[in-house]
Amino acid sequence: EVQLQASGGGLVRAGGSLRLSCVVSGFRFARYAVGWFRQAPGKEREGVSCIIPNDGTTSYRDSVKGRFTISTDNDRSTMYLQMDSLKPEDTGTYYCVADKVWTTCSRANLVDHGSLYWGEGTQVTVSS
Repeated sequence: EVQLQASGGGLVRAGGSLRLSCVVSGFRFARYAVGWFRQAPGKEREGVSCIIPNDGTTSYRDSVKGRFTISTDNDRSTMYLQMDSLKPEDTGTYYCVADKVWTTCSRANLVDHGSLYWGEGTQVTVSS
């Protein structure tokens, strides 16, 4: 059984930083794309970033480029999302995901194509 457990959310002021973590189990972590989605209140869920753990290929949505950094610790099957210079519009529930099909990471991964395992969300709130 594939399980994803996210942690690290919280309340922070605009301009601050948070680091999200997600431990993945029951999954071939290194080969397949993993990443993060988020959902703001009243809005659709959107892809934030993805990475291929065994080669470090990454992709980000435009609104977080230069502020967010995705990374992995392959020995621990863990992914991270370092979020700096946070803005109120970054507020939402953040979900870590693992793709059961895709072995590439690009902007195309930032849409749910129906091949994702989802973790429980972690709440990020950025106050102005």
